[in-house]
Amino acid sequence: MHFNILTVFPEMFPGTLGAGVVGRALADGIWSYDVINIRDFAINDYGSVDDTQFGGGSGMVMRPDVLGAAIDSIKNPGQIIYFSPRGPRFNQKMVREFTRAPENRVFTLLCGRYEGIDQRVIDEYNIMELSIGDYILSGGEIAAQVFIDSTVRVLDNVLGGGAESTTNESFEIGGLEWPLYTRPSAWRGRDVPEVLLSGHHGNIERWRKQQSDEITRQRRPDLIKENKK
Repeated sequence: MHFNILTVFPEMFPGTLGAGVVGRALADGIWSYDVINIRDFAINDYGSVDDTQFGGGSGMVMRPDVLGAAIDSIKNPGQIIYFSPRGPRFNQKMVREFTRAPENRVFTLLCGRYEGIDQRVIDEYNIMELSIGDYILSGGEIAAQVFIDSTVRVLDNVLGGGAESTTNESFEIGGLEWPLYTRPSAWRGRDVPEVLLSGHHGNIERWRKQQSDEITRQRRPDLIKENKK
């Protein structure tokens, strides 16, 4: 899997992506990335990539000529994604869809700044807008790292423990994950549930399913509604 990252802050990459299992996958060649500095395509010696809005309003907008030149410099852009509050909310189902199809193994991630980007860029390149949540960030770089981390970690040979490492997680199981415990079995007067120490796999699975269902009902009832659609 390869990512082209368009940003005005190239020093932000790989950032957290260079550590942990995703960092090891990067070192092993399971995924790769190129950073394209949008300022390399600026319209003047000051590195300007934005301008005031037509029609007035606060905030600057990233220019279409600058962004267009940056995108055109990429030999194989694949699917272009712009992180924006206007896009559908990113979820685990989308993670699987992005990684499943061979043609979706190359992505260009456009990290916006300022007030946003000129709409004509979105229209010209048929860019997919995508939101990672109902809040506003200073720019798309953190969102790009979220996208890369979440997609890379489900690729083969990234996580230890095989396929079960990802399929028994929150959202993958149709709800939220059950409570997790490890040694010691007693800690500060709190004991691990007896069923988990029983060795009876059937009872353990039933307990985990019950816990998952109850936690999901309490904390994310919207997930139950989505699963019924």
